[in-house]
Amino acid sequence: MTGDAPNAVQLQVLEDPFVRQLASLGRVRTYPKNSVFITEGDSSDSLFVVLKGKVKVFVSDNEGHEMILDTHGPGEYVGEMAMDGNPRSASVMTLEPTTFSVVARDPIREAIRANPDFALEMISKIIDRARLATNSVKHLALLDVYGRVARLLLEMAVEEKDGKHVIPDKITQQEIAERVGASRDMVSRIFRDLIAGGYISVENRMITINKKPPARW
Repeated sequence: MTGDAPNAVQLQVLEDPFVRQLASLGRVRTYPKNSVFITEGDSSDSLFVVLKGKVKVFVSDNEGHEMILDTHGPGEYVGEMAMDGNPRSASVMTLEPTTFSVVARDPIREAIRANPDFALEMISKIIDRARLATNSVKHLALLDVYGRVARLLLEMAVEEKDGKHVIPDKITQQEIAERVGASRDMVSRIFRDLIAGGYISVENRMITINKKPPARW
């Protein structure tokens, strides 16, 4: 693996002590925007800790249809499912120029052997992600498209100092459609209704939630 180990400045952006320790085991690598650095079905075994930038995790079919499973930024990591040696279960692409600490499987195994607490922390993180995945599947199965869009907007929103709830990422309607498993046209119709009802406003692709959307439309 090429690249140097992460320096102190790069590690400082990682607030979680476990993720910081994990990143310290790797080598720094930077990818340009729109780089697919993990491909579903591949047999690579490295884990990628995001030091700077943003990525999306997605699955696709033979016809090119995509569904976004999640997005991750600094302090998060992707690729941990390959630690068992099986093929990758999803693809991951950079959404902007992104710098990683790329950690091979052997250093992680050595850290687990040397420090049982490291192993317990990693197991805990994997369990948390499994719970999130189960919750996502439940909502895909039980909510209609409107319900999935409303839920996604509420989950992504953060409260600002003035009390407004905004979605900090300038997400497009196409990206929302890929996240909820629907067509862009359907999402566009839902957005028109939410805007007309005063529930959300959109300016320069920045979405503001003015009031909580109803559970059912």
